[in-house]
Amino acid sequence: MNLRAPGFGIAAVIFLVDQLSKWIVTGPLALNRVGDQLVLLPIFNLTYTENNGISLGLLNATNPTGRWMLVALTSAIAAVVAVWITREKNRTDQMALGLVLGGALGNILDRVRFGYVVDFADLHFGEFRPFLIFNVADAAISIGVVILLLRAFLTRKETAEGSDSKEIQDHA
Repeated sequence: MNLRAPGFGIAAVIFLVDQLSKWIVTGPLALNRVGDQLVLLPIFNLTYTENNGISLGLLNATNPTGRWMLVALTSAIAAVVAVWITREKNRTDQMALGLVLGGALGNILDRVRFGYVVDFADLHFGEFRPFLIFNVADAAISIGVVILLLRAFLTRKETAEGSDSKEIQDHA
């Protein structure tokens, strides 16, 4: 069994769930015009929108050149993440990278097919929205990055504490 399989397996599942959820929203639920909305809970709606940029509206690509530059940039990042998965020894990091890769691939496919990314998950508390409208891919990317950052900070802290106690023992 390939030791990197969990990362690539998670990437495949995220990609499929992302594409399936977008199909359900735009197909059977017929939310396919900007602003179309279905209220599910008092704090959660399905609200169709089209994202021409990347996170937080950065690098907004409203013309074909910008669109394909974003596809190239995000594809290069996805390739780097895929290579990282093959070299990563820590299973948690492999799985977090799988979340990032699966999400990136889902959004890349949207941009190639439509010229924009389909977003629909609208979490809100009254008029307050802690996030922009997002999709499964965006959530997976965000969760994966948070896990990687937490692991990086916690690992450094544990390493620093371990070396401090070793130095104390050496001086004793």
